[in-house]
Amino acid sequence: MKSFQKRNPIPIAIAGIAVIVLGMVAALNSKDLPLIGNGTTYSAEFSEAAGLIADDEVRVAGVKVGTVSDVELSGDKVLVSFQVKDAWLGDRSSAAIKIKTLLGQKYLALDPVGQNALDPGQVIPRERTAAPYDVLEAFRGLSSTVDAIDTQQLAQSFDTLSETFSDTPDDVQGALTGLSQLSDTIASRDQQLADLLANTKQVSQTLVDRDAEVTKLLEDGNLLLAELARRKEAITSLLDGTRLLSTELQGLVDDNTGQLDPVLTQLDQLTSMLQRNQDSLNDGIKEFAPFIRVFSNTLGNGRWFDTFICGLVLPSVGPINEEGCNAS
Repeated sequence: MKSFQKRNPIPIAIAGIAVIVLGMVAALNSKDLPLIGNGTTYSAEFSEAAGLIADDEVRVAGVKVGTVSDVELSGDKVLVSFQVKDAWLGDRSSAAIKIKTLLGQKYLALDPVGQNALDPGQVIPRERTAAPYDVLEAFRGLSSTVDAIDTQQLAQSFDTLSETFSDTPDDVQGALTGLSQLSDTIASRDQQLADLLANTKQVSQTLVDRDAEVTKLLEDGNLLLAELARRKEAITSLLDGTRLLSTELQGLVDDNTGQLDPVLTQLDQLTSMLQRNQDSLNDGIKEFAPFIRVFSNTLGNGRWFDTFICGLVLPSVGPINEEGCNAS
């Protein structure tokens, strides 16, 4: 067997380059690889995108199972590609674009129906898909439509219609008169209505622009409420434990009342005796103080007693104690 150094380097270089290229391709398409990727890629046809964009959630029964990978126009239809991981889809599955938040964020909801598994190459047809009604787009369309209406011309049309039907019965005349007055009111409030619709358009656009921030705020609010709920459960558990402890202590006291009563009675007698003898103890300490002071002076000059004894020898015995204890 030839050693590695004796082999032809050209095939080895070609094989090495091929391995590096395959590794780079695998790294760039890691999301589409099995096991480590984001799941199997499916596609569905919709009549409109309805605000759905890439990276929006894909849910089955309210549980996130993947994300939208691409939204593109395919003829007169919108083709939505999405990836699903750890979820089964049947060959009769349906898809619907639904509203996730009040600010217009969407998600793709799947209903896995069918006897066999859905082929990734099979597109879910438009007959089994549904798109929601976009309220923000409706408001923007309403503001654009109302801006294009000539209110003065509309008021003149209603006036002309009222004059034309002036000889009709009273009921018809009353209805036309009401329409004429309504048109006059609209014409007189044209600028206010225009300002209102313009402000409505600005508010809706601001909400759309701040969709991510408001969504984050709502998510943080949900996290805060969840944390408060957990803290409430912890406090409830603490209170329940305290109540059980108090119950156990009450039972302990009730069970040992017969043993504790004599101890408490003797303790009361002891404190009463100490209280009665407190004055005697105070007097004893007070009377004992002069002796302690004199005795301290006696021993204060060294390792001997500094004192004298008076009256040991009578004054009549000799010159040692002629004056007796009265001597100065």
